[in-house]
Amino acid sequence: METKFGFTKMNVATFESWIQNNSVGRTVLKIQMHHTFIPSYAHFTGANHFAMQRAMQNHHVHSNGWRDIGQHFSIFPDGEVVTGRSLEFSPACIYQNNQDSICIENVGYFDTGQDVMRDEQKQAIISATAALCKKFNLPVNTDSIIYHHWFRLDNGHRNNGAGGNKSCPGTNFFGGNKPADCQEHFIPLVEQKLGLAQPPTNVVSPQKYVIVTAMRLNVRINHSGRSSLAPDREPLRLGSVLRVYDEQNGWLKISNSKHHWVYSRYTDEVKRYQVNTTSLNVRSGPSVRFQKVGQVHKNEQVFIVQEDGNWAKIAMDNRWVSKSFLTAF
Repeated sequence: METKFGFTKMNVATFESWIQNNSVGRTVLKIQMHHTFIPSYAHFTGANHFAMQRAMQNHHVHSNGWRDIGQHFSIFPDGEVVTGRSLEFSPACIYQNNQDSICIENVGYFDTGQDVMRDEQKQAIISATAALCKKFNLPVNTDSIIYHHWFRLDNGHRNNGAGGNKSCPGTNFFGGNKPADCQEHFIPLVEQKLGLAQPPTNVVSPQKYVIVTAMRLNVRINHSGRSSLAPDREPLRLGSVLRVYDEQNGWLKISNSKHHWVYSRYTDEVKRYQVNTTSLNVRSGPSVRFQKVGQVHKNEQVFIVQEDGNWAKIAMDNRWVSKSFLTAF
């Protein structure tokens, strides 16, 4: 591994080990797939990974006004993986659909007639996606692995590319950019990769979920304010949904495998639900009188932060849905 400008570069075999050993506090439910478009293969020299990643960061911060580079990982034409945004922050890549996601930017322009994906990059994308599914215990399907093309640019509604969408991750990305293309050409490759790996064992379900209500919440190595900060954990961020495996003296254990604890005073319990209808309008308040601000779709998972009658708030900001179309997970 090599680090520069705050980014770390590694081959995909190292990434597979690195991600399994990396502690992530927030709950992850989706992996986003993108292509960079610009930069494309024409900009890659084989040795300028860090310069390209830094240029993308500068564009995202100074032109887009984001807090950091939008993606968590970039996968380059030679198969190298470069880290980006902190895993404790949601990405800034699909409008209204970034919560609980990990974002991968695949360097290149993968529309038909443009860059032809190199085999090294193809194998790295498959392996990295499989490693993330294994890390976060995600089902390998088109609800967990999503393409930018499936969401409208103006309102973030998922329409599976019916109109008003980018082509991202490319019309020739693993055979196409529609859900059927992903199901036919990409999903089987990820499943095959996971089949070759050692299956996960002793998967323990959390006792409950909580959402962070402080701007920054420290993680400690024991259930006491006198305990040292966990050396391998960043402070958790406002709005992050955490898994809870134990509770003692007002402290919550947020890792099944490590002694990582947070003070419960700065969290609220949330409930995990699944959408049971084809599409469900998200509104700015708990009534049909409020403006539509987005949609969630069948099998998508949401966390209820607050309830008002038959309405449920599913984020720290004002995003509400009818509970009639939700099923407890």
